[in-house]
Amino acid sequence: MKKYITISILFFSLVSFSQQVQWASKLIKFSSDLGGKQNGIKRILGKPDAFPQGGPSPNAWCSKNALDGKETVVVGFDTPQTVKQVAVFENLNAGCVLSISADNGSGKFQVVWSKKTDWKTYYAGTFQKDRKYYFGRKRRKVEKAPEANVNPGIEYAILENAMDNVVAIKVEFNFAMLPGQKQVDAIGIADTETPIQALINTKPEFESLPMPQSINLEGINPANPALSEDGQQLFITSMQSPKDEIFSFTKDASGNWTHKTLQSNFNTGNSYNYIDYCSADFILKGGKSTVKGTTDTGYEIFKNNNGNYESTGNIQVTAYNNYDDTNDATISKDGKVFIMGIETDFTQGGSDLYFAFRRDDGTYGFLQNMGKIINSAADEGMAQLLSDQKTLLFSSNGFSSYGDYDIYVSYRLDDTWKNWSPPINLGSKVNSNDFDGMPFYSEKEQTLYYITAFDGNTVLKSVPLQANILLKEL
Repeated sequence: MKKYITISILFFSLVSFSQQVQWASKLIKFSSDLGGKQNGIKRILGKPDAFPQGGPSPNAWCSKNALDGKETVVVGFDTPQTVKQVAVFENLNAGCVLSISADNGSGKFQVVWSKKTDWKTYYAGTFQKDRKYYFGRKRRKVEKAPEANVNPGIEYAILENAMDNVVAIKVEFNFAMLPGQKQVDAIGIADTETPIQALINTKPEFESLPMPQSINLEGINPANPALSEDGQQLFITSMQSPKDEIFSFTKDASGNWTHKTLQSNFNTGNSYNYIDYCSADFILKGGKSTVKGTTDTGYEIFKNNNGNYESTGNIQVTAYNNYDDTNDATISKDGKVFIMGIETDFTQGGSDLYFAFRRDDGTYGFLQNMGKIINSAADEGMAQLLSDQKTLLFSSNGFSSYGDYDIYVSYRLDDTWKNWSPPINLGSKVNSNDFDGMPFYSEKEQTLYYITAFDGNTVLKSVPLQANILLKEL
């Protein structure tokens, strides 16, 4: 179930266009830091990314004393401004802000807001201390974690008198005020009392899409949809079969997917078989066993030989390494660029999107991280690169969203493959309060197919989506 903010701080639908809002951009001082890429103190900087969905997130700060202690954070802002409001986004068990002080450039902090309390209760040991929250990551791991009493909220501190020329804010927390683990997503300031909002980066065209339709697949619990280039054949992985096998369907005259057929030649893996890319010339298929320390990625190319697909061998990547048990991939139409969702020493946090270029011998070079704009401290993966080689669909739980994993689109900005536009959420018609991922866009049909998961079950959905809305350039 989607987690809504409940502590007398509901989001407002209108924001004054004249309101000046800034997010904390630098750390000046802090009392504790877990370190690392996930839940470290730097996660408190920038705009919210664990809101409005709320709940536990690697993109939020979790202090060493988040169960029962006191902490202090001092943050700075890019431009001095008048401050009438300070907003503290607490995505786990909100309500622990004790006081807020401001520096108007003098180097001295003045208390501008405080919470009056005459009680204190310590709740040590009431929540997992390892700070590990597992919310259905990728591929087979799409079951939603049990609901927790996370109580996200925003502390809107309205100053009695506005302060000019504010350059820094000090926030003091008393995490003993409430039971359970605590996390803080962001700190913002504004020059008006209008509550600062956490906005999902989407666009009106996505909100105007028709409602997605569920597709009947004759009892299959589906994963990994992929369509032939002509849009007439649908490949799907059945998660009920002992080795998660690939089936195909063909489209009848009424537009329904029928003629369920087991694709025996593709089911070469011992446990999990799936198709990630399909063109008229070849198919990218995953699920083969790998041996750590080798160049084998677990993916193979099946080339189309007069309608018969034949394996040309496994895809080899120089110094391939993945700390996760699973991976996912896509490939450019010409086969020259191979993209993977994996976790390595160079990730921003969890699984990130990487790319590698094909060499003359058919192998691929080193995987390179796509950068901080498209990769978060959480997980990114399940990508599809469209034929323009600039438009990338993927799924993530690391940006402001409507629930758990949402589907996003980003656009390549140059030829380095490391500069991408900020991910755009495909909107509330596509994304639900549960898992939404494994997107596959049929350019022939101009239709998006994807998997939604809830209560341990998966459903294949489709929605018409015009190419001129999705693609940056036609």
